[in-house]
Amino acid sequence: MSKLQDINPPKLTKGLGSYHPITQTLDHITNILLDYGFNIIDGPEIETEEFNFDMLNIRKSHPARQMHDTFYVNDKSNVLRTHTSPVQIRGMLSQQLPLAMISSGKVYRKDDDATHLPMFHQIEGMYINEGVSFANLKDLIYKIIYSLFGEDIKVRFRPSYFPFTEPSAEVDILSEDGVWLEILGCGIVNPIVLDNCKINSNKYSGLAFGLGIERIAMLKYQVKDIRDFYKSNLDFLSHFK
Repeated sequence: MSKLQDINPPKLTKGLGSYHPITQTLDHITNILLDYGFNIIDGPEIETEEFNFDMLNIRKSHPARQMHDTFYVNDKSNVLRTHTSPVQIRGMLSQQLPLAMISSGKVYRKDDDATHLPMFHQIEGMYINEGVSFANLKDLIYKIIYSLFGEDIKVRFRPSYFPFTEPSAEVDILSEDGVWLEILGCGIVNPIVLDNCKINSNKYSGLAFGLGIERIAMLKYQVKDIRDFYKSNLDFLSHFK
């Protein structure tokens, strides 16, 4: 005798998935830069101190090299990369000039709160050629920001300091609440870094910039706590379809 079946069961529903908001943000920025002629290069997440610090003019005494900021591997001979900048060093050592390259991926620092994580994502770009100026850098940064947030957004550049760029700037946008929010760092490649990579700094100059993907995604999607991106909360993630 066959089993009786309920002819009125609830319908099975299949929800459509979507890309994670971090992936969406990273793809958006990458596509902007590809349209401007940049090429993608990649590198390892476990880096040598030479590539992660020394070649980038980050001296032994710099606080970023201390164990309270950086994850060291193999008795301090290697580190979990603290930024994607060492990929640019590899690009300068291996590619012909002029070059326009972007690198993206996971980076690691000892931070953990509502706006910082021990693992997060960066995307960095670099363009090296003869006669590259800060005006070229500002023009490109404006184009990136307008593509992300619209042309009505207010932008400001603030003088800053990074060992691997000179001059350097941080870039802020004005939020709807009237608060200036930092979204990226940038500058003209320090001649010392060019010389470290056997590039004639008297002939060539370059621009460089770096964006934190989580920070951009938080602003773009109005997320208050960076940790929400990694809680595997399907209700939260369903908002980004």
